[in-house]
Amino acid sequence: MINRARRATSFAIAAGLTRAAAVALRAKKPGGRERWERKNYAGRTVELYAGPASALAAAVGAGRVRPAAGFAVLTAGMCGAYDDVAGAADARSGFRAHLAALGDGEVTSGAVKLFGISAAGLVAGCLLKERAVDKVLAGVVIAGAAHFVNLVDVRPGRAAAAVVVLGAPGLLKEGPGAELAAAAMGAAAAVLPDDLGERAMIGDTGAHALGAALGAAMVAGKGRAGLLAHAAAVVGAAVYGDKVSEMARSAGGW
Repeated sequence: MINRARRATSFAIAAGLTRAAAVALRAKKPGGRERWERKNYAGRTVELYAGPASALAAAVGAGRVRPAAGFAVLTAGMCGAYDDVAGAADARSGFRAHLAALGDGEVTSGAVKLFGISAAGLVAGCLLKERAVDKVLAGVVIAGAAHFVNLVDVRPGRAAAAVVVLGAPGLLKEGPGAELAAAAMGAAAAVLPDDLGERAMIGDTGAHALGAALGAAMVAGKGRAGLLAHAAAVVGAAVYGDKVSEMARSAGGW
């Protein structure tokens, strides 16, 4: 009963904070209205408030359960925000394109995300696990989940829906993993209606943060076998999602 109440509290806090932060940002419009609007794949004007709002809420929600998880989520959101701003004019997509640019001496916003989120995931993994191998595997899961959720964000609602669906099984378990899953799902559920309705988009800011929160939930309470399975799953999904994302964006994606 206590664990159920904790899960419900984590969900409610993340969802409520997301909505409150979005309302506050919409009222203040830091930097001007134009900074918070963008055309989507269909040419409709959508708002960007949901991205930082969900990232902040997921970071706070995860941090309540495990401070290291909150750090990873916040860093992932900040790296995503940098790409939302600095990467707006960069038409390249996919890991290979950004790594190729890095090989030519150009540090793209995508490379900043790749290495920044990976480093944050590893730091969080080191704090969440005791054994060296488990630390690395946990870092792979957190960073891999963050990148995967962003890669599936090629149409309205896909990223947030993925977090809700993939986080749901975690609610059936006990312990911090369930609370982390509830926090990720709460933030995602709060933005999903507007995202699906093409009134808002979460951008890289929200997608990376929500993905990192989901990854932290996967890591919590897992032993070596579970970490290996999740690491293989998120890496494989991220590689596949990278290919799908490239094709979708070349065809006029979200």
